[in-house]
Amino acid sequence: MARSTHTVTNQPPPLVGYDVFTSDHVLTSAVERHLAPALHDEVHGDLTALGRACGSAQVQEWGAQANENPPRLRTHDRYGHRVDEVEFHPAWHRLLGKGVAAGLTAAWGRPCGHVRRAAAFLLWTQVDAGNLCPLSMTHAAVPALRTDPELAAEWEPRLTSTVYDRDLRPAHLKAGALFGMGMTEKQGGSDVRANTTAARPLAQDGTYELTGHKWFCSAPMSDGFLVLAQAPDGLTCFLVPRVLEDGARNDFRLQRLKDKLGNRSNASAEVEFDGAWARRVGEEGRGVRTIIDMVAATRLDCVLGSAGLMRQAVAQAVHHCTHREAFGAKLVEKPLMRNVLADLAVESEAATTLALRLAAAYDDGGEQERALLRIAVPAAKYWVTKRCAAVTVEAAECLGGNGYVEESGLPRLVREAPLNSIWEGAGNVQALDVLRVLRREPEALHAYLQEVGRARGADHRLDGAIKNLLTELADLEGIEGRARRLTERLALVLQGSLLVRFAPPEVADAFCASRLAGDTGTTFGTLPSTLTHTTIVTRARPT
Repeated sequence: MARSTHTVTNQPPPLVGYDVFTSDHVLTSAVERHLAPALHDEVHGDLTALGRACGSAQVQEWGAQANENPPRLRTHDRYGHRVDEVEFHPAWHRLLGKGVAAGLTAAWGRPCGHVRRAAAFLLWTQVDAGNLCPLSMTHAAVPALRTDPELAAEWEPRLTSTVYDRDLRPAHLKAGALFGMGMTEKQGGSDVRANTTAARPLAQDGTYELTGHKWFCSAPMSDGFLVLAQAPDGLTCFLVPRVLEDGARNDFRLQRLKDKLGNRSNASAEVEFDGAWARRVGEEGRGVRTIIDMVAATRLDCVLGSAGLMRQAVAQAVHHCTHREAFGAKLVEKPLMRNVLADLAVESEAATTLALRLAAAYDDGGEQERALLRIAVPAAKYWVTKRCAAVTVEAAECLGGNGYVEESGLPRLVREAPLNSIWEGAGNVQALDVLRVLRREPEALHAYLQEVGRARGADHRLDGAIKNLLTELADLEGIEGRARRLTERLALVLQGSLLVRFAPPEVADAFCASRLAGDTGTTFGTLPSTLTHTTIVTRARPT
């Protein structure tokens, strides 16, 4: 009989079997704030069901399995025929199917569809972020397709369907379809105007033959792809179906899958087009204009994804410290650890609050809200996604050595954290987009100032930050070199204004003191000791 060497004690229980939605007070408040009252019961019920699924042992196991068993590329069948398929673990398909069924591609046609989808997206990210890529691309393709009413009428019902059909077959035979995207090439990266993929017009109007490549192709198992290529009149957007109407595979060749730092469950491919059949989307030479709304939608998803990662990291850290004892007391009762947790919680709350406000602007659809999105989305994408990496690393440290072990789940969050800052335009691209909007669209700055002005007079530190921001905006000398600084201030002031209006006083006070007035250090856990940390940490605890 084996002898026992010790008794296991003082180990926190797994954070499992809980409702990820209702235990997130920040998210539930934001959803209630931005929803039409008549929809509260319906949407709350849907998100509660999804939240319970996210917190269940089964779905969390699916996330772990999908991450631990990355996709595999199969270029040929056993007889040597080219097939260009990506094989996924069954858990991936279960996650993707549940995400589609939860409406993560169905925002555009539902009342308050963007707020309800944003909340669901933030929840589903906390299971495994990899499957969010095809869900995001499919959601974001809709506004691009709407530039061509005929294409939109054909494809939008499939893309907004809540049915997941994994089979590769003609799209008109499927109850639901997914989209990917291929924009960047080896020689250009974010400079898509340097693309060399050529589009040769065919006899049928609006159809082309594509020859070239894409260095990053998102979700290569999808039913269709939006692709940029050089047509006779310049850079143009095209729809490239994976399978043609007669059932034949399009000349869409998968060269290899990227070996990425994180996002392991998702496939990102290098592809080549060797006479691939395509349909034009929008006018020739207007490719960037055609996809710009798609890019904006995916950038908001980057903000939502980062907010979700931060929320899960903070939840894990607070949960651990609530149960773990050291030096005679629970970690959460130690003043220094409480400062760290409160600081992390403030960052997470600011991210979620801003992300849901931007989703609500999509639902509103008014001219001023659209103008606000044009400046606020790149600013939020720049700032929130960058904060994600710092939050996840600090949260892992709260678990000590346990947080560095794969089984804790924190290493997966740490590896995932930089992704949203890089994809859909890295930091400099976002900052330069903010400058472009400031120079060309004065109505966007007006909408922004009206938004932050709603909180003016409620906190002197916020008022001072707005004044300093206006001073920065008045001085355009060397503005490009200051673009990051300016974009950061735009995001922080917007977050501060929202927290002053909607967050508990303790959270708003901590944010304004540390993020706007500068009463903080350069790491988390340096909030002023005069603040009420306990209330902030209690609010962040997953119950």
